[in-house]
Amino acid sequence: MMTNPEDDVTPTPSQVDEIASLLEGEHGSFAADVAEFFSTKHWIAGDAGRCWAWAGVADRVRSRTRERIERGPLE
Repeated sequence: MMTNPEDDVTPTPSQVDEIASLLEGEHGSFAADVAEFFSTKHWIAGDAGRCWAWAGVADRVRSRTRERIERGPLE
């Protein structure tokens, strides 16, 4: 379904976490890169709202990765 780029597509924090989890499960260490791809795709298309939303997902994936690294290996 195509929507108008003017529509409010701001994701909720739980939606960002859900998409981050999905990308991590499907793409592993490439999850942030996949989200960045979609952010760039929407930026090129002139859809700032979706560009921002996907950039937020990429940031969340990176934050979660950083948190896992800081926790260290599971014992």
